Amino acid sequence: MRLLVCGGAGFIGSNFVRGRLATSDDEIVVLDKLTYAGRRENLQDLDGDARFSFVHGAIEDPAAVAGALEGAQAVVNFAAETHVDRSIIEPDAFVRTHALGTYVLLEAARERGLRFLQISTDEVYGSIEEGSFSESSPLDPSSPYSATKAGADLLVSSYHRTFGSETLICRGSNNYGPYQYPEKLIPLMILNALAGDRLPVYGDGLNVRNWLFVEDFAGAIGHVLDRGEAGQVYNVGGPDECPNIAVVRRILELCGRDESLIEYVGDRPGHDRRYSLGSAKMAGLGWSAAMGFDLGLGRTVQWYRDNAWWWEPIRGGAYRDYYRRQYGHSLDAPPA
Repeated sequence: MRLLVCGGAGFIGSNFVRGRLATSDDEIVVLDKLTYAGRRENLQDLDGDARFSFVHGAIEDPAAVAGALEGAQAVVNFAAETHVDRSIIEPDAFVRTHALGTYVLLEAARERGLRFLQISTDEVYGSIEEGSFSESSPLDPSSPYSATKAGADLLVSSYHRTFGSETLICRGSNNYGPYQYPEKLIPLMILNALAGDRLPVYGDGLNVRNWLFVEDFAGAIGHVLDRGEAGQVYNVGGPDECPNIAVVRRILELCGRDESLIEYVGDRPGHDRRYSLGSAKMAGLGWSAAMGFDLGLGRTVQWYRDNAWWWEPIRGGAYRDYYRRQYGHSLDAPPA
């Protein structure tokens, strides 16, 4: 196939593109507007591949979408604003990308009769105290991020029901791995630990997440694209769950630091306590997660150790301003 991958310069998107080119004969066009977290560096190793091309543009722009779609048979939409903290500060960007952008893509795919796969998140279900969410669980989002993602999912489903569009939705649990922007828990804690900076932990640190290595999620997305049934939702859960504070302590251990660097900070508004996804439908497609959390976390720490060229430019400028605004002190402040 020839695929249009929207948001393919982001964390999960770039891992999907890399894996898909390595395991298929597909041609891939990436459309990305290159926000702070969508970086051309995430794909620079693919520039010599004749089956890969890049288009700079936004999914909210119908002209950019039309140009990038030329010759495509399917659309995979990763394009999103993804950080809950930022959705609390500036929700308008999330509404624009998730609602308007998804609409523009759906219309373009409908006009051309293309298969459309929306990449979503476990956060649309809200928090669950015990057990796991299934695809039939009600949506109960807690933040502007998850609410706008839930709205986009409902729009995608409506295009199948109303117009007969060949749409699918893939919802993943918390991803981690190479190329993740360091505003998220795991890369933030890794880079702070490597630098000897304080590690800010929200609330009591006992919020539980279901961790999924990004390459496993990329493989699951490929299964849904190739084998999924139109109109269906597929949950992709990780093999392990862990409280945030346990993740932070393990990162400190892997980085050779002690727990004196941990700094508990005020909790995030609307902070969901626990996420968990059941993956029975994915098992029916022949998929299961291959990477356990402890091994995957070790590999992730090593990747950040080995790729300072990728993250050193990030930890200056606008990122430092964001960090100071979010946590109340600069990155290089001495431990309390």
